[in-house]
Amino acid sequence: MAVPPEDVIRFRSLHESGVVQIREYRCSACKGGPGAEEASEANTLVLMRHGAFCRHFGRRRVTADVNQAAFFSKGSTYRVSHPGGDGDRGTIFRVPQRILDEFLREWDPSAEEHPGRALPFAAGPCEASVFWRHRGLVQALEGAGSPALEPFWADVTALQIVADVLGAGFARQGAPMRSRKTGTALDHLELIEAGKLYFAEHLGERLTLDGVARALNTSPFHFARIFQWGTGVPLHRYLTQLRLRASLDPLAEGRRDLTELALDLGFSSHSHFTGLFRREFGTTPSEVRSHASARRLGELSKILEA
Repeated sequence: MAVPPEDVIRFRSLHESGVVQIREYRCSACKGGPGAEEASEANTLVLMRHGAFCRHFGRRRVTADVNQAAFFSKGSTYRVSHPGGDGDRGTIFRVPQRILDEFLREWDPSAEEHPGRALPFAAGPCEASVFWRHRGLVQALEGAGSPALEPFWADVTALQIVADVLGAGFARQGAPMRSRKTGTALDHLELIEAGKLYFAEHLGERLTLDGVARALNTSPFHFARIFQWGTGVPLHRYLTQLRLRASLDPLAEGRRDLTELALDLGFSSHSHFTGLFRREFGTTPSEVRSHASARRLGELSKILEA
């Protein structure tokens, strides 16, 4: 997506990692146009949250609205007009070319021989499931101070949205999905077990999807997809459950410093730990610790009385 003047359009970063960059844009342009020629700086996907805009490729027009995703191919030139008078707002997804190529290979056989190629279409359908997942993702990222936000979840959710929108675009053109030649079932099971082992060995570290995938010599999206296929649990949830359940013994032993415990288990903060703990167990770490301490005091008093 090109960058018009700052007084017309503003950008805000929502999330950035090794596998995806997510930004919000707000455009206040009035009805009219098309304006001056613009050029895309990167291959990106835009999902709309409000309003609409139209890109003009010579005599061809392509409209983006809440029902239609917009694909911007690096280096493509176009002019923009606005059909409404109250501006438009949307979310820009940008993934590294290596991951984009992986998505494209599932639909386009020629992508294997032409890595780094432009996106094959300018628009595609935004299906209902994508629409609601997109809104949920943005709402979570906008409240990024929320203790329950898990970066792994944001990465996996965003990658799945991009993959699904691309898939819908190819399906609209009648392209059949290629069978995935990404290894045998045994290879997949071995990757899953390697992932479990890596989590066990690095549970207390601030893990990233990209970092784990690199350590396992696989791609982030492939790892996340295969892991959920084999375990029945989304990757981020599996890791969170490991960490939360690992906290129960220290809490039962009356460990006093909850912030230290949270950081030792890979949570970003005490509040992050507490929010996820409450969601999982319906209580808080401090309450579990208090009950354990009270129980130990009762046992100690009985010993002293004897």
